[in-house]
Amino acid sequence: MLGGLDAGAFLRRHWQKRPLLARGALPGCGDWLDRNALFEWAARDDVESRLVMCTRNRWSVRHGPFRKADFKRLPARGWTLLVQGVEVLHPQAAALLQCFSFIPHARLDDLMVSYAPPGGGVGPHFDSYDVFLLQGAGTRRWRIGAQRDVTLVDNAPLRILKRFRPEREWRLEQGDLLYLPPRYAHEGVALKPCVTLSVGFRAPRAQELATRFLEFLQDDIQLDGIYQDRDLQPRRHPAALSGELLKRYTRLLRGVRWSANDIRIFCGRYLTEPKPHTVFTPPRRALPLAAFAKRVAAHGLRLAPASRMLFSGGDFFVNGEHQRISAADLTPLQQLADWRRLPACPLAASLARAAHAWYRAGYVEI
Repeated sequence: MLGGLDAGAFLRRHWQKRPLLARGALPGCGDWLDRNALFEWAARDDVESRLVMCTRNRWSVRHGPFRKADFKRLPARGWTLLVQGVEVLHPQAAALLQCFSFIPHARLDDLMVSYAPPGGGVGPHFDSYDVFLLQGAGTRRWRIGAQRDVTLVDNAPLRILKRFRPEREWRLEQGDLLYLPPRYAHEGVALKPCVTLSVGFRAPRAQELATRFLEFLQDDIQLDGIYQDRDLQPRRHPAALSGELLKRYTRLLRGVRWSANDIRIFCGRYLTEPKPHTVFTPPRRALPLAAFAKRVAAHGLRLAPASRMLFSGGDFFVNGEHQRISAADLTPLQQLADWRRLPACPLAASLARAAHAWYRAGYVEI
């Protein structure tokens, strides 16, 4: 899949360093996809979708859900439909993401699929994250460049580069793969009606992480003490913030501390938190614990398509929730997290109770 490279060589030579073009990486890629399926998904209110158009050099973006009539009004050229989170919508998409398991699950974002007639694209731009671009049906021309000028078009609804200077150009056919590191400028234009699959990775900004971490901390912080100034003296300027007052506030606020364990638990919860539009469907008639454990022993367990699961030692994180697991139960749960499925096997009583709670929430399926 990586143009003759093994995973280690790819990570050393290309990951976050330089592009890679691999011809015939995944023959028949996207055969399970067609335009009508994307139109149907884009009509759902639990799916994130966008319609990008460029008319006379003016860009526009509309957000779904869309109606069938919206697609009937589209011109023959120059538009693109983008659908996010396709791994939740189709088992083949979920299987495709497993091809990229040489990269930690914590880095994976989702699989986006686009459809475009001739002339369709989203303009020259760069992403702040790594991306694998897999060509499905049709042909797309890609132009790329490691340019320093990242000035954007004024007042555009997308981050369109104002002065794009491509250095290389290729035509990608079905099964071809193009990897681009972060901030590598690129532009893809459909030459024939085409489907493109984009595997994107998470690269949160430091400001976002800090904001979310402080939100996480506020649930657990408990500071002792109360502001006191028994030695208060009359002031000439009552509106002034005195140095002594600021010292007292500083002493109180120095109680805001966190540990490495706080960061670890935060990361597990943050990185498995479902996206806002995600909906989990609990079983209509949930099996009681004993019957559930018996079925799992006979048939196995798998994560629901929308579920995210990570672990650190004995701490497991499922869809933003944290659970401590005993050492005896680690191996089967690690397998479930790594490969999203657990073969038929008996579960220890404590593990069966944890899995049963996830099953009732719609996080795992028999």
